Amino acid sequence: MPQTLPSALTYSGLHAPERWVLPAVLAEQAAQQADAPWFIGIGGETLSFGQAHADVQRAAGHFAQLGVQRGDAVVLMAGNHADFIRAWLGLLSLGAVAVLLNTELRGAFLRHQLHNSGAAWAVVDAELLAAVDAVAAEVPALTHVLVLGDVAAAAMPAAASPTRLPWHDWQHATPFTGPLPQAQDTACIMYTSGTSGPSKGVLMPHAHCTLFGIGSVESVQARADDRWYIALPLFHANGLLIQLGATLLAGVPAIVRSRFSASQWLADIRQHRATITNCLGALAAFIGATPPSDHDRDHALRVISNGPNLPALEAMFRQRFGVRDVVSGYGMTEVNMPIWGRIGHSTPGAAGWVHTDHFELIIANPETDAELPRGAMGEILIRPRVPFGFMTGYHQAPEKTVEAWRNLWFHSGDAGVMDASGLVTFVDRIKDCIRRRGENIAANEVENLLSHLPGVAEIAAYAVPSSIAGGEDELMLAIVPNPGVELTASALLALAESADALLPRFARPRYLQALAELPKTATGKVQRAVLRKAGSAGAVDRGEEQRRPGGKGGAAATATAAS
Repeated sequence: MPQTLPSALTYSGLHAPERWVLPAVLAEQAAQQADAPWFIGIGGETLSFGQAHADVQRAAGHFAQLGVQRGDAVVLMAGNHADFIRAWLGLLSLGAVAVLLNTELRGAFLRHQLHNSGAAWAVVDAELLAAVDAVAAEVPALTHVLVLGDVAAAAMPAAASPTRLPWHDWQHATPFTGPLPQAQDTACIMYTSGTSGPSKGVLMPHAHCTLFGIGSVESVQARADDRWYIALPLFHANGLLIQLGATLLAGVPAIVRSRFSASQWLADIRQHRATITNCLGALAAFIGATPPSDHDRDHALRVISNGPNLPALEAMFRQRFGVRDVVSGYGMTEVNMPIWGRIGHSTPGAAGWVHTDHFELIIANPETDAELPRGAMGEILIRPRVPFGFMTGYHQAPEKTVEAWRNLWFHSGDAGVMDASGLVTFVDRIKDCIRRRGENIAANEVENLLSHLPGVAEIAAYAVPSSIAGGEDELMLAIVPNPGVELTASALLALAESADALLPRFARPRYLQALAELPKTATGKVQRAVLRKAGSAGAVDRGEEQRRPGGKGGAAATATAAS
């Protein structure tokens, strides 16, 4: 049953799905506590609820005066700052669709998502304009870019670049006072990778976007005195909807860092008196690797939501940092968060219990979709109990939507187990999808992009376990060279450097191995399961450092190639 939350300022429509529209939540908070701080950017602007609402109305008016209409898709490619908030909620208030793109996208990955969205307008950080310009000639639908930041300092536009306009003109716009969208209207598109084909755009109704935060608020039992620390990117559902959306619903401050920093994590939490934060397993491992300090327990943090929540990571948060509650969850961009942990219940390694007010979930035979008995491992299948609490489909991909919804259940492609109490544990991916640092990477998308590298006859991309606790997967490449080409360790590293120029940082390979041939089925399909089972033994290991900001690529390689 829905919990009664102690915050007197919790959104009054929390249990009314027809009112699940985040701009309406902001309007109510602005009316109740106009001067209370909401968005606190570390090293940047602070917005009260009232100021955020006024700014969002002007931003929506600015979009309207530029000709953006209800239902239009507008790309938003920006970092964690106040202008992201203004643009995102301005678009949602107008009834337009915010297409949220990863700021690390480059080349073919970026070109596909820009083209697929069909957007004529984009709102882009100045430092990211060069990446957009590089693919603009192949995305003719994109005609205008609103530039966040210093337009003059941005890279010079290419001949085929969209027209650039300064974003700051929003300040002079007439505030938008029209009707807000309905809960069933599309609010956002986020792109996610699966097993076949390029990334798919998930059509996310307003109710779906709001429900992410509702589950989060109820899982951590948000209180009026909470302060939420957010260090995950706002272009993803965790940072934007599970955390920032939750602060709107609970009426509490959001302390937002531009980019996660393990060395600043505790200092930020102490300085800003944060009581709640979310983390990903790999980032939690980075926090655990920082030197112990006399201040480790000198903070107000009462709960951390961590996923995947490995037992060692929960123990670290509880024992070293003295955090009373560590919870987890399970979800996807498509299906919201159907599983949540509970305050006061320690379940290290498990995701939590089904949020039965809003979702149905079973563990099923992946071949027949028949529900399996408790304790048996099978595929996690989900469907919503409330209208528009799920995605409405994949953008311009109806066949993929139908495929995912076989037998009226959404097929997650993930294996799990449900015990007698209903506690669900995620076990592994069934599909050939690589999961790293919160990003889904489609193996075939990487393969298609790299198959044309010099000297490569065939290539297979697949997941191997990360060496970092909670790090999920690392990307490995098995490469068959062209006849007469010898792929030594140095040659593999050179290929990796070439691949880095084509791939977003999160999709760059760590391990590379030369093989005489790839294992295949009788019909010629690459057997990635065989490759995964063999693991990374004997492969060139480029090391973790080349995957981080400022990493040195092949200079960190530590092993020899099996050629």
